Amino acid sequence: MKKKTTLDKISESQKTTLYSISFEKDGTTEFEKFVSEFEMNAQYNSDYQRIIAALQVILERGALERFFRPEGKMNDNVHAIPISGGKLRLYCLRISEQIIILGNGGVKSTKSYQEDPKLYGYVLDLQRFEKILKENIEKGYIIVDEKELIGTENIIFEI
Repeated sequence: MKKKTTLDKISESQKTTLYSISFEKDGTTEFEKFVSEFEMNAQYNSDYQRIIAALQVILERGALERFFRPEGKMNDNVHAIPISGGKLRLYCLRISEQIIILGNGGVKSTKSYQEDPKLYGYVLDLQRFEKILKENIEKGYIIVDEKELIGTENIIFEI
């Protein structure tokens, strides 16, 4: 069964725009779900703070490749934050040095995300979303304009 999702802008700076996907059934972005799960979690507070600090740096300096850990397959743009340390991961799509699409994340307690059904699901959602996004860009429905994705406001993506 396909899941209906939208793309929401969550933050913007002079250098970078952060988006997050939101599934139609609950209207909460995946990034908001991540924040609500880990913001007050004492056990992973330092990991959470490291991720939020990394996002601040990305907003200030741009989404430079060195701020991300490649996580997906060779032919996708799935990455994780932070690049080192800790057990907590936030998965995202690095579209360019100006555009990031944040997904969800969690505690990585296995050797790879594929071994954890929850983390694997988050990565799979981002991979499927990226595929549909690329198709819409190729067809001209969505335009990548420096740090913005133009035309996403009224699109419901089925992943």
